[in-house]
This record gives sequence, structure tokens and C-alpha cells, in this order.
Amino acid sequence: MRLSQNFLIDERVAERQVRYANLNEKDIVLEIGAGKGILTKKIARIAKVIAIEIDKKFIGKLRKIKNVEVINEDVLKINLNELKFNKVISNIPYHISSPITFRLLEKKFDVGILMYQKEFAERMTANPGTKKYSRLSVMVYYRADCFLLERVPRKAFYPVPKVDSYIVKIIPIGKRFKVDENLFERVVKSLFSHRRKKIKNSLVIDGLLKKDYAEKIIYGDRRGDSLTPEEIAELCMKIEGIK
Repeated sequence: MRLSQNFLIDERVAERQVRYANLNEKDIVLEIGAGKGILTKKIARIAKVIAIEIDKKFIGKLRKIKNVEVINEDVLKINLNELKFNKVISNIPYHISSPITFRLLEKKFDVGILMYQKEFAERMTANPGTKKYSRLSVMVYYRADCFLLERVPRKAFYPVPKVDSYIVKIIPIGKRFKVDENLFERVVKSLFSHRRKKIKNSLVIDGLLKKDYAEKIIYGDRRGDSLTPEEIAELCMKIEGIK
């Protein structure tokens, strides 16, 4: 069953997705959720495609497209490190937007042109202090440069979803800050799990800071969603120093 999957039917949108990726014949493109192949065909005219599709009923049609390697599997069960590609162009199945984004950002590639639901895309790129600034915003920023390219109306899909979408450009950068990654993830989770609390209290509640140091910690009296990713990284360095 393809949960939350809406198929792109607007050929013009697919053509623009391909143009945004600036493809050439040497590129190898990963496409996740190839579906009926509307995007696959346009990519394959220029570059090789590795098309991942879980639904068996689309596999025969996809395999008839030249320059395409088809993988009939759940993308979340695939080791992406075993695949060789340098660009990603995909209409991401909405129900796996978060896990697949972070799986992708663990791998090095040149650029991703990805379609997300509007709210998810806006949270990916939200600024500190705004309502949509979130754990997602910080963790994407930690791993990549991310840009909203184009808002896509819901009528470009079938079945028609309840919301519009965005084409998002992602450029992986590795790790933006020289901090312990596990600590950074835990601190970010803590700050956004207790958005209304002062940072010093959030960190103590989640066992990231001893109560004795709560009054001394940098940014302690601010709320977590007011910190920039750079300030969160600085906070992590201070916590590491205490330990």
C-alpha cells in the first residue's frame, strides 16, 4: 500500500525539476518513488536513472524506459551507500519525508531536487524564532544548504492532496559544526521538546546538564527555539567542556 503517495501529473513541473538539477550525460540520478515514470522519462533522456519503486504494478512500465535501472524495494530498507549516484531528483512519498531526507544527507552527492509537502518544506527552511522553526530546521541546516525553489499547486498531483507542495534544492555539506553529533542531536531534541521552557531547565530535565551547572550555562535563560543553529553548536561545546 502506497501511503500518502500523490502522483505528479503536470509535465511542465517535471521538466522544471530536471532543469533545476542542471543534468549532463555523465550524471547518475537517484529517483525515489518513481511511480508511473513521468519524472523518470525526462531524467533518462539526459542521464542514467536509478529508480526506486516499492509498488510492483509500476515496475514493468519503468523497466521499459531506456537508461533506467529499476529497484523494486522499500527505499528505507535499502543501503544507499551501496548505490552510486551524484544527484537526486524525486517526488518524495510524503509519509517518509523525514526519514528519507536524513538517510540521504548521510551520503555525499552533488545536489538534490526534491518535492515535499508545503508545511514540511517550510519547516526545513524556517528561521530561528519563527513558528515553523523546529528540530527539522536545525538538523537539515546542520547537514545541508537548503532552498525553496518553487511552490507547486496541489492540482499538479493525482489524487489531489489537501495542500500545495514545494520543490526544494538540497546541497549536502557533510557536518556544518565541529561538535559531537550525538550530543548535538540530543540537545536539539531537548530544546524543541520543551519549547516553552528555559534552556537550562530543558537540559536538566533531559539529563544533559547537572542542576549545579544550570545557572552558569550559556543561553540558559533563553528558550530553545530562539537559538540559531550556530548558538546551539556553541551551547554543545560548553556542555562538552563541563563534562
